Amino acid sequence: MHNSKSQPVTSIDVWKTWFPLALSWLMMGIELPLLSAVVARLANPEVNLGAYGGVVFPLSLLIEAPIIMLLTASTKLSRDLASYKKLWRFMMIAGGGLSALHLLVAVTPLFDLLVGGLLGVESDILEASRLGMIIMTPWTWAIAHRRFNQGVLIRFGHSRTVTWGTLTRLFAVVSVLFICHAMAKRVGLPELGIIAATAAVSAGVVIEAIYIAWKVRPIVRDILPMARSNEPPLNRKRFLTFYIPLALSPLLGLAAQPMLTAGISRMPSPTESLAILPALNGFTFLFRSISLAFLEVVVALVERPGGYTALRRFAWQAALCVFCLQLLIVASPLANGWFGTVSGLDTNLAKLASQAVWAALTLAAFGFGSSFFQGLLVHSHNTRTVTESVAMFLVVIVAGLAVGAHGDWLAGAIFAYIIYSLGQAAQFGWLYHRSRPDRQALGQAE
Repeated sequence: MHNSKSQPVTSIDVWKTWFPLALSWLMMGIELPLLSAVVARLANPEVNLGAYGGVVFPLSLLIEAPIIMLLTASTKLSRDLASYKKLWRFMMIAGGGLSALHLLVAVTPLFDLLVGGLLGVESDILEASRLGMIIMTPWTWAIAHRRFNQGVLIRFGHSRTVTWGTLTRLFAVVSVLFICHAMAKRVGLPELGIIAATAAVSAGVVIEAIYIAWKVRPIVRDILPMARSNEPPLNRKRFLTFYIPLALSPLLGLAAQPMLTAGISRMPSPTESLAILPALNGFTFLFRSISLAFLEVVVALVERPGGYTALRRFAWQAALCVFCLQLLIVASPLANGWFGTVSGLDTNLAKLASQAVWAALTLAAFGFGSSFFQGLLVHSHNTRTVTESVAMFLVVIVAGLAVGAHGDWLAGAIFAYIIYSLGQAAQFGWLYHRSRPDRQALGQAE
């Protein structure tokens, strides 16, 4: 792709860039069900699943949130060797600092204060969570390293390599889980479940980071030194102005999950609604993940001739296709079969989940539109608007959940998903409005 920057972008170019990234997101979506399936078959499944799913993973995700958008930043800004080196320094400092924070939380009384005091986690889950947090220490640095180098690969037309990297991660996860499951017959450790989950995830991201670092070396050695950028040199002020709003977006977005949990707990059928939430989230993520992959595609291709038109056409076609596919599944017995057979919910819970999933029909379709507009805004360095859109999303979530908590409306899961969909629609609308100047400028340029 680097040697054909002047060639017009076609729908095939968009597809070739998007499909490997979408496949990578889908494979990452398999990881959690795999972990849950194995840990549920080891000793103390309730404690170990609660420790990983309720404490270790969410807390680790929150700590690494500031470097989540390194993938987008690297895709946009790794234009030449000088920019690459500056981004590399930032990645190492941010990844190292956040990893140190992760370890500090895990091994000091701060963990008891946060998990035992603020979250109110019971003592048995607390101790399992502490062990899991310690094992997960490599997570943040490996994620920072991987996402930074993945951005370089995507920018220079090697998105397929990202998929192979995810395959190496999945292989490492499965290998560690298999070993731990085999050990269970000989070792009666009550903490084996949390050890298996966190060791598998840590090994997976480290192996993937090493693989991606190896595959990016030819680009850094042969292509970046010859690359020339028409944009002003990347300095600290320009980078921070660009990146800080992007870093705030996932931090704000992650706040929605505990808000939904708190809101559902105050609505009708709270126990049943919370019980089906993991199955609902897993089902909807399978469709939403492919729209999340579209953001980097837009950032990588929109600056090329014909890029805007080809990307816009692909976004609307993909949104329509994924909406129709979801509608076919949700409106047929397949939905009840998924929640009852695949997810293992009993008859009543599967029925409730099949009803609640109707409220999620628009999530993936709006996701393609939001990724398209966000990519345009990133292209024009207007990243502040991305943060504004997430704030708009949260305002709708808070207002909607407040209404739901003070009325006997619908089952909590159904009402919460309706509010979530309205919040995403508000985010989409804000992005659509604020990206209008960018769309007009790109349309006129073509």
